[in-house]
Amino acid sequence: MNKLLLFFLFSSFVANLQAQQVAVLKYGGGGDWYSNPTAVPNLIQFSNQNINTSIDPQPGAVEPGSTDIFQYPLIFMTGHGNVFFSEEDALNLRTYLLGGGFLHIDDNYGMNEFIRRELKKVFPDKELEELPASHPIFSAAFNYPNGLPKIHEHDGLRPQAFGIFENGRLLCLFTFETDLSDGWEDPQVHNDPEEVRLKALQMGANIVKFAFSN
Repeated sequence: MNKLLLFFLFSSFVANLQAQQVAVLKYGGGGDWYSNPTAVPNLIQFSNQNINTSIDPQPGAVEPGSTDIFQYPLIFMTGHGNVFFSEEDALNLRTYLLGGGFLHIDDNYGMNEFIRRELKKVFPDKELEELPASHPIFSAAFNYPNGLPKIHEHDGLRPQAFGIFENGRLLCLFTFETDLSDGWEDPQVHNDPEEVRLKALQMGANIVKFAFSN
């Protein structure tokens, strides 16, 4: 990585850590990257009110191959179906994540096989590793000693959190069989009990705080 790119990455992250902006990943492949439109704005509002963040209330939307991705220290990704990263997308995402960015992928039901395939393009030499319940992301702001809360049933499997690491740093979080982002949506969208929505928002706030502080 040349010095000019390093300077660009550093400058972008310093500026946006101060501004605290986040974005949704607008990926290709036909999957519904735009699902759960109220989720991230609600999580931002909850985080600003409860963990002293100052995040812009309106999240951005950014493509994986765009240099605009470096404006955001935290990117959210969700959907139900296919995901496709071109070689340029994969290289740009790898540069972003190794340069200090953080990607949270929440399986909205049906993207598991596709995202695992595409992440191998981003990091061919790395595997998704399951996070233990003792990982600090589960207690960054709110304590979840058993790991991820279960928000929606899906296949009735236990919720799992997987990560990609570089020198011990968590670069990418993949949450599976929980559907946190459904729990962040407006109450009338899924009619989740308030205590279930609160668990989802608290765990989301943990992710936000962890991403901004690591």
